[in-house]
Amino acid sequence: MALLTTDLSDKYTDHVSVADPVGFRDYGGAKLFHGQIYTVKCHEDNSFVRKALEADGTGRVLVVDGGGSMRCALLGDMLGELGVKNKWNGVIVYGCIRDSAAMAQLPLGVKALATHPLKSNKQNVGQENIKVHFAGVDFTPGHWVYCDEDGILVSPDELSL
Repeated sequence: MALLTTDLSDKYTDHVSVADPVGFRDYGGAKLFHGQIYTVKCHEDNSFVRKALEADGTGRVLVVDGGGSMRCALLGDMLGELGVKNKWNGVIVYGCIRDSAAMAQLPLGVKALATHPLKSNKQNVGQENIKVHFAGVDFTPGHWVYCDEDGILVSPDELSL
């Protein structure tokens, strides 16, 4: 059964946090995705994004707090392919992605604020697996995130319908 955010929010109203609709768009080939949260916090440097996607992502969603920067992309098709290869369910980027046409062909959930053709810096600057906050919610490593065309929900526990 599909875990739609509308159904989950109806059933678990007092248990989930709903991300503010700050402009996230769907860019990946999978529009409906969920999993345990793993986080990266970085500013215009995607070194830690690559590092995370190189690891086994089975059952997980990578949440990237890029500070909402609109000056470069933190995820492109090559990293998207790496995410697919390593079994990530999806990536949420509070920032930009690039290679959107290629990203749409990948069996990977991808949400981001916008596209940008410029690649990021590569200075190995960032943090991983820490609580991050954007769109009005906390994204805590090990908690669960649920995404579809209607939005993003966060729960401390795995949910079912």
